[in-house]
Amino acid sequence: MPTTDLPPQLAKYAWSRILRATPPKRGAEERVADFREIYSEYDEATARAQALRCIQCPVPGCVQACPLHNRIPEWLALTAQGQFAEAAALSRATSNMPEICSRVCPQEKLCEGSCILTARTEPVSIGAVERFINEYAFRHHLVEAVQAPANGRKVAVIGSGPGGLACADEMARLGYAVTVFEAQLIPGGLLVNGIPAFKLEKRIVERRIELLATHGVAFRLGVRVGWDVSLAGLQAEYEAIFLGVGAQRPKPLDITGAGLRGLVDALPLLIQKNVDSPLVEGAPIDVRGKRVAVLGGGDTAMDCLRTSLRSGARAVTCLYRRDLANMPGSRKEYANALEEGADFQFLTNPIGLIDDGTGSVGGVQCVRMELGAPDASGRRQPRAVPGSDFVVPADLVVVAYGFDPVPFPKESDFARIELDKWGGFKTDRDQMTSLPGVFAGGDSVRGPSLVVHAVRDARLAAQGMHRYLHARQPA
Repeated sequence: MPTTDLPPQLAKYAWSRILRATPPKRGAEERVADFREIYSEYDEATARAQALRCIQCPVPGCVQACPLHNRIPEWLALTAQGQFAEAAALSRATSNMPEICSRVCPQEKLCEGSCILTARTEPVSIGAVERFINEYAFRHHLVEAVQAPANGRKVAVIGSGPGGLACADEMARLGYAVTVFEAQLIPGGLLVNGIPAFKLEKRIVERRIELLATHGVAFRLGVRVGWDVSLAGLQAEYEAIFLGVGAQRPKPLDITGAGLRGLVDALPLLIQKNVDSPLVEGAPIDVRGKRVAVLGGGDTAMDCLRTSLRSGARAVTCLYRRDLANMPGSRKEYANALEEGADFQFLTNPIGLIDDGTGSVGGVQCVRMELGAPDASGRRQPRAVPGSDFVVPADLVVVAYGFDPVPFPKESDFARIELDKWGGFKTDRDQMTSLPGVFAGGDSVRGPSLVVHAVRDARLAAQGMHRYLHARQPA
């Protein structure tokens, strides 16, 4: 009897009869030679069997753990029954880009990490099933951009990253004429220039943007709002504004030797190596044949490690001051980086860069760390081990310590928006800033975070914008 046709009295125990299946993955030796995605989709039988592992618990932890509160058990049940189109439609009801979130979300920390099965066995493969049903919908032309009746009102969205695209989608569905302003000449923001193609191929983002354009969303590229366009200029044409500008200013490296050649920030490296365009700015970053040290332990650090390997680095090492248990990066990405040849040195804190004698980096001066008592957040604080200094040889050092919001120029009228102590926009429960009619969400509000958090903020902001504009409806 096929596992997907188990009688009801046995289906609830499918989790104990069906092992969790990892999506097909290309071998490390093959995948480090290109930037194509390393995972592919389940086949239909596997997707149904994996969905059947969900026990449909009455209080699903996966739904609560998902920032979008996706109706996961419901679309898993539909998938198990072979109703893939219906499952995908239900997935799209709460997410503006499920085919993207299924690829880049750290499911092990969110939905899958809260699956009740983790107490007995491995969790349901929620992310892989979500990817399958949504790619199924695209292959069968089931994802349609229905043009909503125009309500005669115009809104502006600043930034075409995940927050901007999600807000534009929501507002277009409500009948607003939406214009997205993007500083770069290629739309997509973080999804294009911050996430490597081996995790999210650019065609997936392009497909979503084309869908929005069909939906009636207009894109104005190469426009730096706050520099090229003022707030007053936008308010003269649009009734509400959403700021989804992200956080792309790198945190500074405050150690000796920070002025040496061979020190680069994470984002320029990722953009240059992942965006196939002659319009990419900045001096070329040469990685081939070099010993690369990446400072940091988040997902950006994992991306830099794996990008450097694909770009021909001789050796790639991650230096992180805490241990693996306290590393913020995705465990899946850590495992993939290990498979591909990255080295990790935990409890290692960079304290200086060493000059090779020519004004370039020749190594990283480090000190061993140990973990002390937990701080207020529960994380154990690292402290240096006396007399444990050592050197890690390196020709190129990549700083992946995170990002801060890019401030508007002081002379810009956007600079009137109230900020928090981290430089992010302060917003209310509707995601509205201190300026009426100006809303914000994503990294520019909460600091560097997940794609799914940006989507969540954007959906809340769209609801807030709609209420705000409805209250201002002309008589």
